[in-house]
Amino acid sequence: MEDYVYVLDYLPEGRTDLPPYKRHPVVYGVGEDQFTLLEIIPKAGVTFTIGERIYVGKDLSKREKVAKIKGRIDYDQLTTTAHGELPYIIEEIVKKNEKRFVKFFNEAPPITSRFHSLELLPGLGKKILFEILEERKKKPFESFEDIANRIPFLKHPEKLIAKRIEIELSNPDEKYHLFTRPPLRRRR
Repeated sequence: MEDYVYVLDYLPEGRTDLPPYKRHPVVYGVGEDQFTLLEIIPKAGVTFTIGERIYVGKDLSKREKVAKIKGRIDYDQLTTTAHGELPYIIEEIVKKNEKRFVKFFNEAPPITSRFHSLELLPGLGKKILFEILEERKKKPFESFEDIANRIPFLKHPEKLIAKRIEIELSNPDEKYHLFTRPPLRRRR
């Protein structure tokens, strides 16, 4: 369960693909901890801005703007606007939680004897993998800046993490989930 969600899109008139009698205001958001995609029903009379951080946790008294969580949704159920905002909001979440993601660089384990979880980061091959492993043996990384300074070909490690999260969210057939919950499985 997520405690906080970042707003990806707000539809005050509801989804236009539904008949008018089924429409109600809706918010699409991405969770701060597990990057869960959620559909949220707002309280009456409130408004939202894209990128706004809202409380959706279990303590109902702290939910100032949220009437209820309608449920988890898949990437393909998001609006076009939400798709467009998602990369920027993911990167913002990654930057705000730098320690968590630097810890990943310091502690990421191998998946098999020939494949390391760091290799799941887009554009990171064996050469950079070995550089990261050697550098973290010498001394744990302290920040994204420290990683960028010590690994010459890795100038924006936060962007790699954000891109990996986006891949995990957008690809329902993705086998490995380093940062997100696996997608919902729909019955066919």
